[in-house]
Amino acid sequence: MATMISRRNATALCASAAAQLTVSEYPAWAQAIEKPLLKRPIPHSGEMLPVVGLGTSGVFDVGADSNKRASCTNVVRALVDQGGSIIDTAPSYGAAEGVVGDILAATGLRPKIFVASKLERYGRGANVAELRASLQNLKIGKIDLTQAHDVSDPNLDLGLLREWKAQGLCRYIGVTRTYEGDYDVVKSILKREKPDFVEIGYAIDDRKAEDGVLPAASEVGAAVLVAVPFGRGRLFRKALGKKLPDWVAEFDCSSWAQFFLKFILGNPVITAAIPATDKPEHMIDNLAGGRGRLPDAKERARMAKYVESL
Repeated sequence: MATMISRRNATALCASAAAQLTVSEYPAWAQAIEKPLLKRPIPHSGEMLPVVGLGTSGVFDVGADSNKRASCTNVVRALVDQGGSIIDTAPSYGAAEGVVGDILAATGLRPKIFVASKLERYGRGANVAELRASLQNLKIGKIDLTQAHDVSDPNLDLGLLREWKAQGLCRYIGVTRTYEGDYDVVKSILKREKPDFVEIGYAIDDRKAEDGVLPAASEVGAAVLVAVPFGRGRLFRKALGKKLPDWVAEFDCSSWAQFFLKFILGNPVITAAIPATDKPEHMIDNLAGGRGRLPDAKERARMAKYVESL
């Protein structure tokens, strides 16, 4: 994929120590963890979640390819071994949901994973068969988070999802949208339905969510997951060949991936970022973005200005 190539080039040119691990070196799981992965609470329950997780869109749709499945398995192992737990997937991500299920079943890692999936059809017209199909694909008895995917109707009713939660089919419910043109819709749904979670697009060069969605999430106590935190590879292409400024060491940053993630996580409204990857060395690098000190408001403003200058 172009996104992954751009990231490899950027990290190589920027000499990120974490991102330079190769897959052949990785199975020893030799990377030392010097600082714990930060955690934040789900506001509606107080349950703590690690601030960096794993997205699967476009990267876990690997079918029966044994080599690609082995790499995905190593990514999940890296996630858990390095202190993470969130895996976000969906039936619309091709084979990804089933690949996640096969990995959880083969590795026995289900108890350590917070599984988030989605419904493509929702509201009172939703079919419970779709949710049960996800349970079957994932080979689990309960989904941690079920989300109405890509919401666009401001009158969306989450009553049925709440019923499924009460029945024990899922532990939390939420909504997702990464298209900023519908963020007013998301804001309306948040204020009326008060879901447990909202998943949005948010990045250092795409901060539209700050105008309404994030304040609304904070107001109603919705946990916030950030999808596409690297702008679908756009940020790595922008940083290609550029060096990190020396001052990023002040908040424990050593790679562009960590830079982009720490900016996001420096916003206290964000619960976790879930960048997608099929490479264990990138998983380790991403998780490092959730370790150590996070930038404060003044440092985040400096980071955003620096990216604008690239």
